[in-house]
Amino acid sequence: MSTPSPADFAGQHITVAGLGVSGISAARALAGLGARVTVVDGGDGDKQRAAARELAAEEITVRLGDGATLPEGTDLVVTSPGWKPDSPLFAAAAAAGVDVVGDVEIAWRLRGPDAAAWLGVTGTNGKTTTVRMLASILAAEGLHTAAVGNIGTPIVDVVLGQGQDGAQPYDVLAVELSSYQLHWAPSLRAHSAVVLNLAPDHLDWHGSMQAYAADKGRIYEGNTVACVYNAADKATEDLVREADVEEGCRAIGFTLGTPGPSQLGVVEGILVDRAFVENRQQQAQELAEVSDIAPGSGTPAPHNIANALAAAALARAFGVRPAAVRDGLRAFHPDAHRIQHVAERDGVTYIDDSKATNTHAAEASLAAYEHIVWIAGGLAKGATFDELVRKSAARLRGAVLIGADRALIREALARHAPDVPVVDLDRTDTGAMSEAVREAARLAEPGDTVLLAPACASMDMFVNYNKRGEAFADAVGELTARDH
Repeated sequence: MSTPSPADFAGQHITVAGLGVSGISAARALAGLGARVTVVDGGDGDKQRAAARELAAEEITVRLGDGATLPEGTDLVVTSPGWKPDSPLFAAAAAAGVDVVGDVEIAWRLRGPDAAAWLGVTGTNGKTTTVRMLASILAAEGLHTAAVGNIGTPIVDVVLGQGQDGAQPYDVLAVELSSYQLHWAPSLRAHSAVVLNLAPDHLDWHGSMQAYAADKGRIYEGNTVACVYNAADKATEDLVREADVEEGCRAIGFTLGTPGPSQLGVVEGILVDRAFVENRQQQAQELAEVSDIAPGSGTPAPHNIANALAAAALARAFGVRPAAVRDGLRAFHPDAHRIQHVAERDGVTYIDDSKATNTHAAEASLAAYEHIVWIAGGLAKGATFDELVRKSAARLRGAVLIGADRALIREALARHAPDVPVVDLDRTDTGAMSEAVREAARLAEPGDTVLLAPACASMDMFVNYNKRGEAFADAVGELTARDH
């Protein structure tokens, strides 16, 4: 597909599906390029009406409560990530021969001839951390960069803002891409990309694990320099094998063990590179120490070491020097609610990993500690917990369960960890977190970790996982204040 210029959108009638952040960004950008834009959204609440008023002032038409109808004369549909592929709007578009794409596809089509390279990151877990690590490494090299995409900064805004008002053009972008975004970005071709891991997630949207994996694998299509995969997760390597890449593009693995040729790995506490060296059969380049990963926060969890290796691989594929990998990792600080140290009291450590909203993320979190009182539960999103509990049972000192679907975890504990004490809190109000922390403190012994790694979404009790993590931290603070 040839790359259109911004002028190609002028005069087109474009329908934008969804009034979320990316939808509003795309609508404004396309209207600014001269397109006639209609936004449709199935909601009709105060938030949608307020957004509609703002867009109407910019001569953008908004139709609320009518998300299933395709406006007559539509030339292109631009969807927000959350809209399911089987939405009636898209069926109507297909019947009318109208393409459906996402905001990432629009951003890709709008790149200029001297556009910044894209380094893409996807995976079931670890995307945001890896992208932010990567951006920190690229910045340490002296490159003008940004962490964009699913991380929160609409990529259309970044692409259209290149060089405007005297702004310095970007050299390279670290781009987080969800499976939803990749599904709707058929012409995306990254410089290099990684699939960090694959585990069942969002299957209600994709329809099957096979479809979910296929959408993740789109990130490798057309890569020019490196397809980075997780040597411990064969499914990611399989996606590389299936990808249609540019001639000369290499498969680069990362491993927590000793790396083989064309891999990055760990040797005696050192992150080493056997991929981007002159003689990868016999040479290894030291990049950083494990202790350089988020220094000051204690020993990094294994999955964050893996994230660092993936970020380092993408940076090295772009030609970054080893010293910049070290400096970038040292400068990086994790976001809140991602294995965040909250407090230590009477020899017990309290860790907030509220971002562990699925079983794969919770498994990685549980693997980071030896003796755990686990606070878990929420909305299961169709997940099962037997494998998670079976793998983690030996580490559990106790479990405190909260949320709507806690019974599923309780039953898995009964099957695979029958000797582990379980406190089942029969409440789903936000105050349940305070009681959960008190019960966890009662079960914990000196040397233990009280770990909030819910393995579930938060919306049954909290607005989002951030609020859940904040409630945990507040509860720990209350516990400490009351007992001292």
